Amino acid sequence: MSRNLDGLCPLVKASKKPHIGKGCPSGGGMIGKAMLSRIKALLGEMNSVVGRAPSDHGEDTLQVAAAALMVEAANLDGDFDENERQTIETLLRDHFGLDEPEARDLVAAAESAVDESVQLHGFTHVVKTNFSHEERVRMIEMLWEIAYADGRLHDYEANLVRRVAGLLYVTDRESGVARKKILARSD
Repeated sequence: MSRNLDGLCPLVKASKKPHIGKGCPSGGGMIGKAMLSRIKALLGEMNSVVGRAPSDHGEDTLQVAAAALMVEAANLDGDFDENERQTIETLLRDHFGLDEPEARDLVAAAESAVDESVQLHGFTHVVKTNFSHEERVRMIEMLWEIAYADGRLHDYEANLVRRVAGLLYVTDRESGVARKKILARSD
């Protein structure tokens, strides 16, 4: 499925989902050709991820996979609001050492990847094979933080975090401890 995204925001052009409440992270609705090329390359990597050795995955692929899981968690309640977007960008900056524009671009790439994907397996496979167990537990903690970013936990968000935890081989106990950490911070 090839799309011509030149000159338009990928959130508008690439998605089959409505973008109510989503702003174009590129600012003025235009995104540079270099960024478009990077997003297309990352999406191509994500589509061919299964069956490759862990060492074959680049840092960009890993970052998009982690960000895509976060975006998917934020989207599940049907309202990807600015609090959730800011939470994701902050978590990505902190975890991957990105600056603000890089985190914003990564969220845009993740949104495109989520829109193009029909399953979580590709994203979780990349994270599972490239993150240590402690990093996978931290990933679940980040997903809980995003699920609670809008001040309420939707059943679909909780279900997604539990499914992703299983796919990442994070135990229910570890996921529960991560969830309690987030709840304690928000009190």
